[in-house]
Amino acid sequence: MEFNYAYKNNTAVNNQGGNTQMSFSPDTKRQPTYFIGELRKNVAFREAISALHDVVVSDLRYKPKDRTAYQEWLAKQEETSILEWQMQAAKQEELAAKIKQLNEEIQTLDKAIARKRNNFFQAQQAYYSYLYKKEYNLWFVLDPVITVHPDEVFFECFSQDESSYGRLGVSYEVFKNISEFACGTTNIDYSAALYDEFQKIRSYKTTQFQIDPSGFEVQTTNEDSFKEVKIDLPDSWVRGFLQVSSAMSLPATQLELHPMDIYNVCFLLRRKKEKQSPRSLRYHLKPGEPIRIVLEPWEDEIVCARSPYTGSTEQTIRTWGRRRLHILERLIPVARKFTVHLLGTGMPSFYVADLGDMSFTLGLSGWTANDWSQSGNFDLMAPRADVDADTQRLIFAALAENWLETPDSLAQRLNLSRTAILGALGAYTQAGRAIYDLNKQVYRVRELSREPLPMERLRFANEREEKASRFLLYNQVKITSSSDAGGGFAVQGNVRDIYQNFTPSLTVDSDERIVAAECTCNWHRQNKLYKGPCEHILALRMEHARQFQ
Repeated sequence: MEFNYAYKNNTAVNNQGGNTQMSFSPDTKRQPTYFIGELRKNVAFREAISALHDVVVSDLRYKPKDRTAYQEWLAKQEETSILEWQMQAAKQEELAAKIKQLNEEIQTLDKAIARKRNNFFQAQQAYYSYLYKKEYNLWFVLDPVITVHPDEVFFECFSQDESSYGRLGVSYEVFKNISEFACGTTNIDYSAALYDEFQKIRSYKTTQFQIDPSGFEVQTTNEDSFKEVKIDLPDSWVRGFLQVSSAMSLPATQLELHPMDIYNVCFLLRRKKEKQSPRSLRYHLKPGEPIRIVLEPWEDEIVCARSPYTGSTEQTIRTWGRRRLHILERLIPVARKFTVHLLGTGMPSFYVADLGDMSFTLGLSGWTANDWSQSGNFDLMAPRADVDADTQRLIFAALAENWLETPDSLAQRLNLSRTAILGALGAYTQAGRAIYDLNKQVYRVRELSREPLPMERLRFANEREEKASRFLLYNQVKITSSSDAGGGFAVQGNVRDIYQNFTPSLTVDSDERIVAAECTCNWHRQNKLYKGPCEHILALRMEHARQFQ
């Protein structure tokens, strides 16, 4: 998927004594989006934007060891052994002398070759280091997404292994002397040197932050001052962004942790290295008692005495890919608390750091190898109410008026049902035009791309929903029981597949989200809901919607 960007200037940083000016160059092909202000909370912003950088460079995929040097050493040892055996076998003194002379020549040649090889590797590493510092866009495929809203400016990014998502929301209270701004979403030119400049931010230095509005000036001369960038993105990167937005809107177990609790988890992970399974982080939640976190396989327990569990149900939830939590380490000194949203055992989790007038959201997939784009289909669990195109456009236009709003407020203002509102917002979330703010519990307008995304390529990476539609088309779905459940509904049924019958069941809450589901098929027995619902559960839900809505 090709994205086209045009920047009038490069991102620039100017240091003059006690004054630092940071100017981001936005994409000129998108609607005018700009912001100019002076940082008031310098240190907290520095740590938060640095944590966002840690998300961008994060790559915890398995990397096999480079055994080239060992293989070369082993080959030399074998050659040496052969030569030694030949020398011992040679009985004549003249032959032994010749062999020795040849060995010396070979060693001289080996040393010369080794020096040349080392020079080559050093030159290669220097070249890669130069590219990393000077040509950052060759290392990372997409410039960060930045959005200006009436209440805050927020950045979004994705890790290299596509398993971690980062969002930094900065409210206007973090700035002072805000001169002008225009709401919208754009991509910004983000160079590697900019991260180094962020580390120079100090509380005693004045730092001006701006998304340069001059990037949208009309070109009137023959000189082309724009920098054109064309990036061919994999579909998985874009689809991962969409799956994160869907997962954030799903029901989750919520708990609050003190910053020292996060520190203790990271501290133990720094001290030890697991050599065997299991390698999960186990949350023990009992109402009214301190949260207990157990690190497997050592069974080290952290009792969070400052963090009681306020939920109503006792439960144990396990999460994997825990070393990604090191991204939060820089936020511990400036965070007030961490709100954790756990979707369930082996499911995604979200850590929202309360930084006062800022918030940092870290979204983690079920485990590191289970990236957001390939295995998780959380859009299939989100609200799926059928809303006609005119009503969808009406709802999105109403959301765009205020840029952010709760579903209840939209339903009251438009005199529509909450189900219709959530169905339309879910569709726009999957189209990359809206995002759910987990921190403030509102939907926001956020255009991921300038042009509409090809949803036929992005939304359905598997055939499950297509199969579910086919079951309905041939009347192979039958509902056996249906009842109300806490504002939602619980339904059971039979689905006739080619060779056998399956008996799926599911529970949907008042917001039209799947909260529990079971099926007798082999796919569900192996994966549960870790990779989204099976086609039989989807077909049952669609049949219920057709009969009762």
